[in-house]
Amino acid sequence: MSPEPFGARLRHAMDTRGPLCVGIDPHASLLTSWGLNDDVAGLERFTRTVVEALADRVAVLKPQSAFFERFGSRGTAVLERAVEEARAAGALVLMDAKRGDIGSTMGAYAATYLDKDSPLFSDAVTVSPYLGFGSLRPALDAAAASGSGVFVLALTSNPEGAEVQRATVADGRSLAQVMLDHMAAENAGAAPLGSVGAVVGATLGDTGADLAINGPLLAPGIGAQGATPADLPRVFGASAGNVVPSVSRGVLRHGPDASGLREAAGRFADEVRAAVSDG
Repeated sequence: MSPEPFGARLRHAMDTRGPLCVGIDPHASLLTSWGLNDDVAGLERFTRTVVEALADRVAVLKPQSAFFERFGSRGTAVLERAVEEARAAGALVLMDAKRGDIGSTMGAYAATYLDKDSPLFSDAVTVSPYLGFGSLRPALDAAAASGSGVFVLALTSNPEGAEVQRATVADGRSLAQVMLDHMAAENAGAAPLGSVGAVVGATLGDTGADLAINGPLLAPGIGAQGATPADLPRVFGASAGNVVPSVSRGVLRHGPDASGLREAAGRFADEVRAAVSDG
């Protein structure tokens, strides 16, 4: 029996829990602001607090793997527990790893995050396509087999990204549009939503791109980076209903009190829902 595709599970989670992804980004300054030490004990306390506060109510939790990997094997062990506990509480886990490579190495990354037998198995993972979209095939195939998803970098919020992503190819399309077109092809015929998503910054204003990929659009930049839920219809247009806004510091700064985290996440989800409905 084939697993339920990620796109269908995400659509259901967004419809029932609200269209919001909360990042788990335990960087040193945030640990300090919570009164925690920048060590494995602080990392574990921070992560467990976020998971216990939010995993039973938000659609997606997105741990940033680098902030765990910096503590070596003990940090990775904290990440493994967080993934397991968040999924058990009903949240979809999007591993923000931004992996990209070729051949067997890409296959190994796919096995790490998209194989059900892996301790880091996640509902989806972020990947970079700028070794060529075809280099992602091992991850795309592994995701399809396990019912997981893949979010592909397209138009990122960092200013430096433009020199690559907005460069044009021979037919006049931007490189980002080439990648978006590949994603649309992967999602063709999927309902209610494809499982190959794009990462498109919410801070970009008019993207100048066709975002109708029949898949989810992960939109970082809400909150601390300056974008607001009200910006979503302007940036994403007719595709705004498929946007999964990602908020990290905008929610996490309300910790370590669990009720503060819950209230902030709930407020963002309500604002996003209202903005998308009005737009």
